[in-house]
Amino acid sequence: MSKQHALPDQYPYPVARIGIIGGGQLGRMLVKSAKRLGCTCVVLDPTPGSPAGQVSGHQIVADSHDPEALQQLAQQVDVITFDIEDIDAGILEEIAAAGHQILPSASLLGDIQDKLRQKQLLTRLGIPTADFVEVDPSDAEPFARFGYPLVQKARRGGYDGRGVVVMQSAADAAQALPVPSLIERFVPAAKELAVIVVRGQDGEVRSYQPVEMCFRSGENILDMLLAPARISAETAAAARRLAVETVTGLEGVGIFGVELFLTEDAELLVNEVAPRTHNSGHYTIEACITDQFEQHLRAITGLPLGATDQLIPAAMINLLGEPGESGPPVIRGLRAALAIPGVSVHLYGKASTRPFRKMGHVTVLDADIESARRKAEQVRALIQIGSESETG
Repeated sequence: MSKQHALPDQYPYPVARIGIIGGGQLGRMLVKSAKRLGCTCVVLDPTPGSPAGQVSGHQIVADSHDPEALQQLAQQVDVITFDIEDIDAGILEEIAAAGHQILPSASLLGDIQDKLRQKQLLTRLGIPTADFVEVDPSDAEPFARFGYPLVQKARRGGYDGRGVVVMQSAADAAQALPVPSLIERFVPAAKELAVIVVRGQDGEVRSYQPVEMCFRSGENILDMLLAPARISAETAAAARRLAVETVTGLEGVGIFGVELFLTEDAELLVNEVAPRTHNSGHYTIEACITDQFEQHLRAITGLPLGATDQLIPAAMINLLGEPGESGPPVIRGLRAALAIPGVSVHLYGKASTRPFRKMGHVTVLDADIESARRKAEQVRALIQIGSESETG
C-alpha cells in the first residue's frame, strides 16, 4: 500500500483509504468489508445516497467519466478500485501516471471493458475461448459468413444480459445490435461455471472452488448459483487451473470473476473475465473463510491474501424487481423466507425498483448442496420485490 508505517507490522488508523468508483451493491459490500479491516472508503457515484454511499458515509456525487471528480477522488485516498467497468480508462491512466495507485490497473480495465479487446487479449495469452470476429452490425453478410448459431456482443456497456443477442438462424439477424460489436460461436454448454480468482501485488494467486451458474431464461441474468458446482473433482481442478492461468496472464491485481463454459465434450472455455468482485462470489460472505470482498481489499492494499476454503455448501439467488412494477420498493415474503434455516438475506438499499433490477440476493447454507438448492427455490417463490404503487 502507499501509506508508510513505522514498524514492519504496525499501521496507523485508518489502515488504508480506499476510493471506489461506482456505488452499487458490489461497492456496498466492499465498504462493509473495508470497515471490518479498519479501512475508510470514499465512493464516487452519480446517484445521491447510492447503496455504497449509504454505508461509507462519504460520497462524491459525480459520473464515472468526470475527470475533475476522478482527480478529486484520487487526492483523498491511497488506492482506487471500482465496482463497475463503465469508466474512462484513459482518464484513469493519466491519474495513475501522476503517481496515484489504481488496482486493477487502468490499462487492464481498458482491455477488459471492451469485449473485443478482451477476447483478443485472451487469444494472445493462449487462453481457450469461443471463436470470434469483429463485425459491422449494419451489414448482415458477416453474420451469414460466420455461420449460425452465433452470439453478438456489444463491445462496450453490456451487463446483466444487456448488449448480448443470441441468433439461431438468419431469421434472427434483424435483432442485431446497432453498435460496435463482435460475434462469437454459440457454445452449447453442458454447464456454465465461474471461478473467483485473487492475485496480490506480489503475484501470489489463490482461487475459490468453481461454482455452477443457472441463468434466468429470456433475461440472461444469473438466477441461481450452486457452490460448489456439481462437477467431477478433475473438472473442478482443471477449471481452477484455467482461471488462475487467465488472471496470471492478465497480470491483474485484485479479485477477478472468470466465467467458463463446460462444453458437452467436457472442454473448458473462458467466456468472459470481470476485473472486480462478481455476482458469482456473493456466497463467499457466509460460506467461505475469506469472502471475495475482503479478499479484494487484501490484494489491493498489499495485505496477505486470505484462505479460500469453503466451509459449507451454498446456493444463492438474486432478488430481482418484479415484472411490471417500478417505484419505491416493497419486500414481500421476507418473514417466511427468514424462517427457513440457513437463509441469509442481503438487500442493497436501492431507492427504486424496476423489472428485473438486482435489488438484493439470498444465500442458503446447508450440509447438502441439493437441500440448499431446494431451500433456495422455496425462497425464490416466497420473496418478491415490488413497488408501493402495486400493493393496493
